[in-house]
Amino acid sequence: MAHQALYRRYRSRRFAEVLGQDHVVLALRNAVRDGRVSHAYLFSGPRGTGKTSTARILAKALNCAALVDGEPCLVCESCIAIDAGTSYDLHELDAASNNGVDAMRDLITKAALGSPGRTKVYILDEVHMLTTGASNSLLKTLEEPPGHVVFVLATTDPHKVLETIRSRTQHLEFHLLPADVLEAHVRHIVEDAGLDVGPDGIAHALRVGGGSARDTLSALEQVAAAGGLVDRIEALDDLVEALVERDTGRALVAVNDAVSSGRDPRVLSETLLGQLRDVFLAAMKAGLDHLPDAERSRVSAIAERLERPFITRALEVLGEALVDMRQAPDPRISLEVALVRLTHPDADNSPAALLERIERLERRVSRAGSAAPTSAPPDSGPTSGSRPALGAVRQPKPAATLEPPAPQAPVLVPPPSPPAPAPPTSFADLPTRDQLTLAWSDAILGKLPGPARARYAAGRFTAVEDGHAVFALPNAIHTSRCEEYRAHVEDAMAAHFGRPVPLQLTVDPGSSAPPVVAGSPAPADDSVDEAIDPAELRDAPPDNRTGLDRLAEAFPGAELVERED
Repeated sequence: MAHQALYRRYRSRRFAEVLGQDHVVLALRNAVRDGRVSHAYLFSGPRGTGKTSTARILAKALNCAALVDGEPCLVCESCIAIDAGTSYDLHELDAASNNGVDAMRDLITKAALGSPGRTKVYILDEVHMLTTGASNSLLKTLEEPPGHVVFVLATTDPHKVLETIRSRTQHLEFHLLPADVLEAHVRHIVEDAGLDVGPDGIAHALRVGGGSARDTLSALEQVAAAGGLVDRIEALDDLVEALVERDTGRALVAVNDAVSSGRDPRVLSETLLGQLRDVFLAAMKAGLDHLPDAERSRVSAIAERLERPFITRALEVLGEALVDMRQAPDPRISLEVALVRLTHPDADNSPAALLERIERLERRVSRAGSAAPTSAPPDSGPTSGSRPALGAVRQPKPAATLEPPAPQAPVLVPPPSPPAPAPPTSFADLPTRDQLTLAWSDAILGKLPGPARARYAAGRFTAVEDGHAVFALPNAIHTSRCEEYRAHVEDAMAAHFGRPVPLQLTVDPGSSAPPVVAGSPAPADDSVDEAIDPAELRDAPPDNRTGLDRLAEAFPGAELVERED
């Protein structure tokens, strides 16, 4: 006997065997039992949820010779013929390949002919693929078919079906199966078919199926054919972890490994997008009934590590990348660009990326504000160097007494000893170059005074070595001028990282600034890199000079001669 796929071998044969579609089953079984079957139905829903199987069960129920409470008996001649695919009472048509006007005219002509059973059932699968002309040809027959004909239209995209067709049918929607219902069904099939598949294989099949019974059974059969081994896409886990850690290098390496092992960039992008959708649902506290318990816990853990704005932006960026892949000569580039935009916000100038950076700064400021002490101890007085609060009243000094102070012997005070040098900062205590670069653009540079910010804006961090953060500037003169504000920069970095960060200024060998020629005069201090306050700018006074006045000023000593015609 030829091998039969699991999803065909375990296809539902009765209404009671249809999984997870109780609302559809109840409506159809009651209609068959009470004799109130509509002339046309529209079954819509995701793939693999039982639309075609339910339509076949309806055909069996309408022609069964021993109907019991709306359920087919499965033993009469009609039920056996429909299960075997040899019945003249059931006609299935793939509207994706028979979508023309001629195919619909042929169907309308044959619909008027009789059949051996009581009811002739037409199943039009993927009906949204019909052309406009074919749909219009079907309208009249669909509205008033012969009394012995029932139409069942199935589609995964009901919004693409003409409104005039939808209005002539009873629309029943099929849903994805809950994970617990699908898991019980899979375990029953594993036991009944004697498959050598463990819990990991079952969990993998449920995860790949995503609530679709057919996809789940196909994945289960693939695991069984591989001897129970799970073909886990490790690159997908690396991509998700790279997005969590904002690790651009890891993301690009994961894409390269996946493509090298034969993964299509489009399929990888779609799978990653599906994972992020589950993370988004977990972050929004929505239902995850289509996931098993283990996968649900993993997705929830990822959602706790990602900010909601980032998850939303990741869905948008990857969705745009999938659209761009249709026209891109190399789909891999579109995926890599999308991952760089997500893991490196500084490389993305879109409004969503800028908003994410602003929100990240706000969270840092709020965390820093909550960590700072809110009030001083009640017995603490003003310390030297502290500034009184606004609205504070200066306490009057106590009046001097009229009695002269008693003479005291002079006391020799030893000179103050110089402060002990601070212990050198170890290399392990310093932040990394990436941490310095991110904090520099997001927080530190904006807190510097105007002149310091203007001078240091042209530099960048190049390394962390010998207990110093190396900051490179365009040329030697620029470096010497930035040396004046090095203490301000070190104070700002110490306040941000909570520990001293010594700064070492150097000339950037990769800078595109013109080199400084030996012996060339240095520009004045007030002519470079000074911050300008726009509020201090004033309009120039109006110039009431005429053109002749300006010519006279431009050529002193010139004489105006009038031309004689």
